[in-house]
Amino acid sequence: MNKRLLSLDAFRGFAIAAMLLVNNPGDWGHVYAPLLHAKWHGWTFTDWVFPFFVFISGMAMTISLARRAQAGADKTALLLSTSRRALVIIGIGLLLNLIPSFNFDTVRIPGVLQRLGLCTLAAAPIVLWCNSRGVALWAVLLLAIYSLIQLCLPVPDADGVVHTGLLEPGKDAGAWLDRLLMDGHLWRQAKTWDPEGLLSTLPAVSTQLLGVLAGYVIASNRQPAEKTMTWMLWGLASLWLGQVLDAWLMPINKSLWTPPFVFTMAGWALVVFAVFHWLLDALPQPLARARWARLLHPLVVFGMNALFLFVLSGFIAKMLYTIKLADGSSLGRALYAPLRDSGLAPVNASLLHALAFVLVMYAVAWLMYRKNWFVKV
Repeated sequence: MNKRLLSLDAFRGFAIAAMLLVNNPGDWGHVYAPLLHAKWHGWTFTDWVFPFFVFISGMAMTISLARRAQAGADKTALLLSTSRRALVIIGIGLLLNLIPSFNFDTVRIPGVLQRLGLCTLAAAPIVLWCNSRGVALWAVLLLAIYSLIQLCLPVPDADGVVHTGLLEPGKDAGAWLDRLLMDGHLWRQAKTWDPEGLLSTLPAVSTQLLGVLAGYVIASNRQPAEKTMTWMLWGLASLWLGQVLDAWLMPINKSLWTPPFVFTMAGWALVVFAVFHWLLDALPQPLARARWARLLHPLVVFGMNALFLFVLSGFIAKMLYTIKLADGSSLGRALYAPLRDSGLAPVNASLLHALAFVLVMYAVAWLMYRKNWFVKV
């Protein structure tokens, strides 16, 4: 409990590096398919990123809350401090959505950070007052409630046509709820629904709770190799369950955050983390662990300031296309022009731009790491 896990920092760093890569192509019209979200049902590599963050948040919550509770901290005080942190994260997300226009009449209310904050608000009391069995039961209960609402509640779509269990863009129960409560403040590319809407936050909380369960293994007295095997077996079982639910309940869908998406992404998170844990914390040969630690050190550097880098990258990306040059083009377009005109295939030029953005953000992360600057909320 007192030793910092390199594997958890590397896993977090992998998620933030992947997020930087998929969010910042040079040209959204020319992107390799795995670096885009699935159009609706199904999943791609890009669909790993957000659920991995939520899952990691659950793992970290187990470690941090358990450590402080063991030190004698009052559970109510822990809940209040965790809730304050979650509210700050929600506030930062809303602020990012306001930039650059600060138009409160049309600002998007949902968002990635808002969902992370809401998941933490919902998961914290469950983690503090329930054992592992209780956490698992809550995760299943939230998925059951979500499924019943999505499949059994008749709701009107944006045109007023009533549907029951129709899982199409803007026509599901979650889209109806978002229009009812936040009409005019939804994702501007859709306007009638939002990929981080309110109803789909319920299964997202389940994703965080599955991360909490994985965190209990970290806190256990099992041998490192046994922990790795546990996560790997859980991951494979979760992937299998995701496929079963995809066939029998509803499709894998990131925008709806369906139950099969929950288990599929939790399965991949467990498998990927198990690999990191084996290489960095469980290999029986110290020399081999040291070599892998050097090789994966950039991911550890990314992981030490993940939330700050997420916010900074979002701000920079917005500024690149807000700042206008004398000829009317944006700063972002001007910076991309040399790659665009280099003679490379457009999709490769776009990918190189994304990789360059990742490297710039790594320079920031490395400088902060060397200076021992760790931004915490």
